[in-house]
Amino acid sequence: MNTPGESVQPTAPERPPSRPLGARFRDDVVDLWRFIRKPSLGPRRPGRHAGSIGVADAVSGLAWRRLLAWAAVLWLLNAGVLGPLAVQAASAGGSTHRLDMNNIPWFTGFLWAPLVEELTFRYGLRRPLQALWLLPIAAFAMVKGPQTWAVWMMAIAILVAFWTLREGPVRRVRVHGWRRLYRKHFGWVFYGASLGFAALHLANFKLGAIAWWMMPVLVLPQFAAGVVMGWVRMRRGIGASIVLHALYNGGPLLLLFLAMQVVSPEALGG
Repeated sequence: MNTPGESVQPTAPERPPSRPLGARFRDDVVDLWRFIRKPSLGPRRPGRHAGSIGVADAVSGLAWRRLLAWAAVLWLLNAGVLGPLAVQAASAGGSTHRLDMNNIPWFTGFLWAPLVEELTFRYGLRRPLQALWLLPIAAFAMVKGPQTWAVWMMAIAILVAFWTLREGPVRRVRVHGWRRLYRKHFGWVFYGASLGFAALHLANFKLGAIAWWMMPVLVLPQFAAGVVMGWVRMRRGIGASIVLHALYNGGPLLLLFLAMQVVSPEALGG
């Protein structure tokens, strides 16, 4: 109840809560475009778990619907634009893909390659010091393939990496000269890793007589995917980039498998 002479101040209407950063897909698109123009170490997506840095890096960014949406974007981009360019370049140079239609590499494509390739090309983008020992191990395992000893070696390396990032008091690290230099030239590091990732996939082709300057066209889809996966790694964590990589590989493999079930053995035999 108001006392005499007391003015009544109108109550301002409550404003609806604003959407958190990255809540909409178009927010991701805008952020990706800005990142492509100027790659940076931050900011991270909000909502990351407190405590273990390793756990946060592995699971906090696993927004499954959003990652599936980005996988679909990459599939459409490759099917509509980059894939046809790569096919034309391969045909012009007499290159053929090494994939065996009758032996689809499910384990390599869906599990092994996403894990070792992300650890080789993108894990160290945020943890360059840890990459000094982890990257050579992952790269060696990547080259050797999913042999039993390589799988165990990677499992041990990942456990050690998580142990070094275990839960504990937050320690402030002084920004030394090398760290400032790394931030300044991060764009070169990022795009260098994306180019290396794309170049790796030249091994998927029997190159034939293709000219060297046409080789980059063969792996344009992998370069574009590498850029998006690198952005996801920086914003959402290494776990999210591994999942996106697995989805990106698994979709075409699944379509190929389904197509093989529809096509008759007589058609495959000519």
